[in-house]
Amino acid sequence: MAWTEYELEICIHGRPVHFVHAADHLLVDWPVPALRSGERVRWRVRSRALTEASAWSTWHAFEAGLLDEDWTARWITPAGDPEAARRPPGTRPAHVLRRTFTSSGAVRARLYATALGVYEVFVNGERAGTTELAPGSTSYDRTLYAQADDVTSSVRPGPNTIEIVLSDGWYRGQVGAFRKPAGWGERLAARLELHMEETDGSRRLVRTDEHWSSGSGPVTQADLMDGQVTDFREPGGEWQPVLVDLVAAPPVDWSPAPPVRRIEDRGAVALTRLPGGAWIADFGQNASGWIALSDVGPAGARTVIDYGEHLDPDTGDLTTSHLDIQAPGEPMTVFVQHDEVISSGAERETFEPRHTVHGFRYARIERGDVPLEAASLTMHVVHTDLRPTSSFTCANQDLNALHEVARWSFRGNAVDVPTDCPTRERIGWTGDFQVFAPTAALLYDIHGFSRKWLRSVRDDQLDDGRIANFSPDGRRTKHHPGERLDTMTGSAGWGDAIVEVPRVLYRTYGDREVLDQNWDAMVRWVEWALTAARSARHPSRVERSAEPLPHEEFIWDGSFHWGEWCEPKPLAQDASVPAPEPGAWRKTDKGEVGTAFLYRSTADLAEIAEILGRPDDAARYAELAERVKGAWRTEFLDDKGHTTVDTQASYVRAIAFALAPETMRDALAARLAELVRAAGDHLSTGFLSTAYLLPVLADAGYPELAYRLLLQRTYPSWLGMLDRGATTVWEEWEGVDAKGRAQASLNHYSKGAVTHFLYTHTLGLRQAESSVAWESFVVAPIPHSSVRWARGTFDSPRGTIAVDWSIEADTLRISVEVPPTSTATIVFPDGERLAAGPGRSTFRRSCLMAGALT
Repeated sequence: MAWTEYELEICIHGRPVHFVHAADHLLVDWPVPALRSGERVRWRVRSRALTEASAWSTWHAFEAGLLDEDWTARWITPAGDPEAARRPPGTRPAHVLRRTFTSSGAVRARLYATALGVYEVFVNGERAGTTELAPGSTSYDRTLYAQADDVTSSVRPGPNTIEIVLSDGWYRGQVGAFRKPAGWGERLAARLELHMEETDGSRRLVRTDEHWSSGSGPVTQADLMDGQVTDFREPGGEWQPVLVDLVAAPPVDWSPAPPVRRIEDRGAVALTRLPGGAWIADFGQNASGWIALSDVGPAGARTVIDYGEHLDPDTGDLTTSHLDIQAPGEPMTVFVQHDEVISSGAERETFEPRHTVHGFRYARIERGDVPLEAASLTMHVVHTDLRPTSSFTCANQDLNALHEVARWSFRGNAVDVPTDCPTRERIGWTGDFQVFAPTAALLYDIHGFSRKWLRSVRDDQLDDGRIANFSPDGRRTKHHPGERLDTMTGSAGWGDAIVEVPRVLYRTYGDREVLDQNWDAMVRWVEWALTAARSARHPSRVERSAEPLPHEEFIWDGSFHWGEWCEPKPLAQDASVPAPEPGAWRKTDKGEVGTAFLYRSTADLAEIAEILGRPDDAARYAELAERVKGAWRTEFLDDKGHTTVDTQASYVRAIAFALAPETMRDALAARLAELVRAAGDHLSTGFLSTAYLLPVLADAGYPELAYRLLLQRTYPSWLGMLDRGATTVWEEWEGVDAKGRAQASLNHYSKGAVTHFLYTHTLGLRQAESSVAWESFVVAPIPHSSVRWARGTFDSPRGTIAVDWSIEADTLRISVEVPPTSTATIVFPDGERLAAGPGRSTFRRSCLMAGALT
């Protein structure tokens, strides 16, 4: 049956409303007036044709939160917070805010809360909800989200107690690799409302106001980066009246992203005692989260837990020195992830440090002579509760392992915002997500997660149009002009996230609104970059010509760029990675990189303007893009199809961004292949181009070379990481050297973008070039001698796509499941194209027709 429309039934507080819609079923505007605070909705849907209708779906339900205009609670600050604020970040306690109330018993109780800081709420000792690290990471000067929980079962007839535990969190804690204090505010505060429908038919409201008290609790230190110290012997100080309305905060809003939760529990796979008495717990997987300890020992026992990614190869002890970092002219910032707990001896006392989060595989545990059992240790894996949307497996177990390593790396870096690493920095670097967003959109539903983060990117945008290096920007770069971080802001490939990430969301989910939301920020960024290209020149071009050559107006070379970050470094004779020359990378001409990204973002802006119905803007930016492309060709491309910088990365960009004339594509690809072979079938690409390398080679007629790179095991290579024990993707290609010593972060997801190739070329599933929201897609697998079959799924906005192919004797078999409202094109290796509509189809062709396996 070809369904032509759908029927929607909505019940608001039991009042049914029916709607019949056309076939467009993606991101349809809410069809009734906006909901009011607390309104409950049930809905179901069915498909219709001219004379028939499908069965109704099951009923689904949701409920509106408490809208900003209806909040009556006041902001309350712990009485002891002004004194605590004078202590250094990392040493401050978590405060407890308390109120008692009476109830006849609740038939319905909704808790709405938010905070400036990280908070938890307990009703009669029972924790409200499952959200961790609430209210999350935002740009607190502009955006604040609340959380809602059903606490009906926690409210009892008679006296009740409600408590808020409040710590620094992202609001006032340490930020980034150098652990500077976040600058969002000086005072912690919380705001809460408990709405109850009681058994006697009355309604009751409990809210934060001057009637609350505050005191200390067992959490004596809490910092998201440094860790948490809990002393269960602490009796709590004297309760004092709270301070009221000391803070200013933006309006309360509701996040489009799923919350951070405990996603998975893992036991220790090994527990080893060192000669000095400390224990090393290995959980088998590098991840984001914390350790829960079910046995804290007898009264007075102190357990100390240090977390990290690596063990010293000589001693077997935990080492974190590879995460230490030093800024020019400043002392070394020593990496710390450290929890402590002191037991009160109470029965069933457990420790779970929910006011911090760590990146780790290993933990070093010290507790004197108190015994430690592996069964008492649990790693709670904690990150945003993203819905997985894909599966992949193939005949090559190394590639299957690489897929999982990349997936774990993204999981560890999806803690409310897309971070660079869950250890050293833990901040939402724009460049990292710009690189990885297309891959993330295959692995998980990142729609709401990305929209939330983009709001912070807009919040943090500098007045001149530059995009902050990371968002939320707790360092508040936009308010500190001229400081070091300000001078390093505005880089190609980083700021371009404001264009690239919304474009990925539009193509993947059909979200036109996200383009509109970010349009002004995109324009301001691109206009700033165009101005920077006109007004600043790299010293090498000034030396060449005192006056700019005509095309230099569009060469973006004179402002700060991170450039082709993390390119593989030549190894020293002892196989170690030599230290870079201080400041050398900053002096390097990065005009090729900058101009290439200026072209891509300007061209994308023209395309987005067309989508948004802005024809004048579309024409203007299309013309500017052509001029930028012309300048790139004049400066960086010769007439033989070679780039003047002659790096693998430059050829990848020339082809992937369509910078070079089509007539030169073969010559560019041939030179790229030549450089790869000259490097011994190794890559030399860095941060900004590695994701495109394998697709460019495969699509340009070098699939064998692409697979040789993919399957390479010597430095630099993906499988080389796995051979040295990686369970997440490393920041540096030589993250663990031949001697087993670590350097830099061992959980940086950007290089894991190679996973995209596993889907688009090994499995063969890719969205058609002009497709939006997977209305059409292509299945074009590239078999290889080491990959004789592959299968996978993708839960697209239109339904689940399934692909399954294998080499059987002399035949290549391709099966595909096409969801409703989608069409597919099957492409065999010899170029034959076949169409497939909704439903399952299977095609077979001779292996000879498919091309010889390499």
